[in-house]
Amino acid sequence: MTTLQPPAAAAPRPAPPRARRDRRSWTGWGFLGPFVAVFALVFLAPIAYSVYLSLFRDRLIGGTTFVGLDNYTQALRDERFWDSLGRVSLFLAVQVPIMLGVALLVALALDSGRLYGRDFFRISIFLPYAVPAVVATLMWGFMYGTRFGLVGDINSAFGVSLPDPLSTDLVLASIGNIVTWEFVGYNMLIFYSALRVIPHSLYEAAQIDGAGQIRVITAIKLPAIRGALVIATIFSIIGSFQLFNEPSILQPLAPNAITTDYTPNFYTYSLSFNGQQHNYSATVAIVMGLITMVIAYVVQLRGMRKGV
Repeated sequence: MTTLQPPAAAAPRPAPPRARRDRRSWTGWGFLGPFVAVFALVFLAPIAYSVYLSLFRDRLIGGTTFVGLDNYTQALRDERFWDSLGRVSLFLAVQVPIMLGVALLVALALDSGRLYGRDFFRISIFLPYAVPAVVATLMWGFMYGTRFGLVGDINSAFGVSLPDPLSTDLVLASIGNIVTWEFVGYNMLIFYSALRVIPHSLYEAAQIDGAGQIRVITAIKLPAIRGALVIATIFSIIGSFQLFNEPSILQPLAPNAITTDYTPNFYTYSLSFNGQQHNYSATVAIVMGLITMVIAYVVQLRGMRKGV
């Protein structure tokens, strides 16, 4: 007697390739989701709100009203803003090359292997970067004092009259000294890390060719760390345009030399918290951000261009 077997269950059809790709794409977005959410919350949302504020203005009669681009027109005609921008531009043109040049020289000295006590020297140069900017500025502000600080003590001890570092003519250079002291070690670490990954075969080939140390630096080391030089330059440009801590902390010590519009960031802070001009403050901040972005982008394109 023949028994009838039930038909075998049909095997499940595999998901079409498009569906599998869609699932993989959504899986990737699931991993990126937390970062995207935080990025939008702490970066994009404040920028959007600042743009929104910049389109309005508080009036004595009528309250907050929409003014379109009038705030931007006012910012472009604001002499106080352009004076502060010119001041930080001068600061950038003088202080940044000095700081990066010193950091590069220190990095090259450490990489040469001929420096006695290299580890101690490296830590000593980097240590000021670990000091908070507020503490460093207060410390240097005390030393700059002509009545109670180091400069005043030297004047009293030796009967001399050193120039006042917080005078109108010297305060910008004094701020540059503080910033240089703080960030030489940071930039040195960037350059030194880039120098340590240069292949030793290049040095061996240079030694066979009889190249001296100067030739090795100019032909091998500097071209190899070009990317690090560009990155450090961009960071320094952004930091110069964002100069705020040092002048704001030194301002009580030198009220005649450091005004409330001494730098663009200080001017923005004063407009918002002292003048209650939140809308115009947002406008100045956006204009300054756009200027910084354009200059940093131009420097990046120029620095990474081949054959330059």
